[in-house]
Amino acid sequence: MKSLALILCGLAAAVATPEWENFKATYEKSYANPLEEHYRLSVFLDKLKFIEEHNELYKRGEKTYYLKINKYSDLTHEEFLAMMTGGVQRKTEKPVPRDTKKQPTKTQLSHVDWREKGAVNPVKDQGQCGSCWAFSAVSSLESFHFIETGELVSLSEQNLVDCSTDYGNYGCGGGWPFQAYQYIMDNNGIDTEESYPYLAVDDTCHFDPANVGATVREYVKLPVDDEHALQEAVQEKGPVSVCIDASQESFGSYGGGVYYEPNCDSYISNHAVNVVGFGVEDSGDEYWIVRNSWGPSWGEEGYIKMARNKDNNCAIATFAVYPVL
Repeated sequence: MKSLALILCGLAAAVATPEWENFKATYEKSYANPLEEHYRLSVFLDKLKFIEEHNELYKRGEKTYYLKINKYSDLTHEEFLAMMTGGVQRKTEKPVPRDTKKQPTKTQLSHVDWREKGAVNPVKDQGQCGSCWAFSAVSSLESFHFIETGELVSLSEQNLVDCSTDYGNYGCGGGWPFQAYQYIMDNNGIDTEESYPYLAVDDTCHFDPANVGATVREYVKLPVDDEHALQEAVQEKGPVSVCIDASQESFGSYGGGVYYEPNCDSYISNHAVNVVGFGVEDSGDEYWIVRNSWGPSWGEEGYIKMARNKDNNCAIATFAVYPVL
């Protein structure tokens, strides 16, 4: 009788595709044994089918964004959420309806992109650690520090992962950007990335005040479900930390276009990112320029355009906060 390993190798070879071989080569994938590879192949093929079906709708103009294979395409949706999102899920009540005719206090522009001003560091990668909250907090702080001082410093997410547990954060188990800012305030600063490098694991705190790269005096929470307030803050202040609903399977495979997902929740979030600007497509679709922390190979070089002024789609304006230096 053939061994189980030989049987599984035969099965994998029978259903493997050029896309699978290219995926393994591109992302340097290897697996512990034939059983594991066969399982990952089946997950990949399901994901490929999902992407192809979605992209057919995109080609027909029924979707405003397209999907693509990325380094996470051999993970199930449940595995991906557990590994790559790190906002402790939180729900807020829908606010009392406000006067929708209220005009913004500032003249609002049609396009702002803080990357063009040199205020945003290259996209980072949180790895297999639910530390998006730390990356979100750090990203906005790096930008605000640049706007204040003219110096773009890379700050330490690991400092927050290791040292802010007393503030309600759980390291790789999730957390919230505003709690990270409260820690930095009370701690009189956060270390630089160079002095306190990222490990993508929970470790012991070894903050060193001699290596502080930036401080926070206070933080500002924006009104819930107010995209006008978010736009004004991004335009007038700088990149804003936001917590979104990234629970839809389409989010993990985003490839480009304006991400509008009607199945998203507007008041529940599970992932922290940064709004670094906004704009309008030639089609008229308004979008937020959102910096993620899944590396530059994901999305549009690490970014996603998320629908703007579409009833707070995916909770983009529900948990928004920025630091004050």
